[in-house]
Amino acid sequence: MIEKKVDYVQGNAFQKSRAFSPAVVVSGGQTVWLAGQTATVDAQGHDICGDFEKQVDAIFALIDQTLRTLGGSLSDLVSMTVFINDPRYGDLFVQKRKEIFKSGHFPASALITVSQFARPGMMLEIQSVAVI
Repeated sequence: MIEKKVDYVQGNAFQKSRAFSPAVVVSGGQTVWLAGQTATVDAQGHDICGDFEKQVDAIFALIDQTLRTLGGSLSDLVSMTVFINDPRYGDLFVQKRKEIFKSGHFPASALITVSQFARPGMMLEIQSVAVI
């Protein structure tokens, strides 16, 4: 396999403040398309319906778990499409993303507001692409 090389295109001040890269260029590695991930219970089985922050944490933990089974981690995410049900949660999501991607190597991203999800209690869904 060809060694992976990742270049994060430096964003402008607004893009950096919103914790996303305008583009990520990858050569080599394996591309992994991850299904949309949601969570209404945490790792201990506790109900987290209606708790946006806990759902963000649970979803990123599930994505990381999937990537680890393939030999990767969250740091291998290169793109994500984030669906939230209330635009008032956008800034909180951005803050959580900054905490998760401390290196400043943010995936390319879209943040979209939707009216409903497949099940009651869901507040967001993240679909992503990784290169491992």
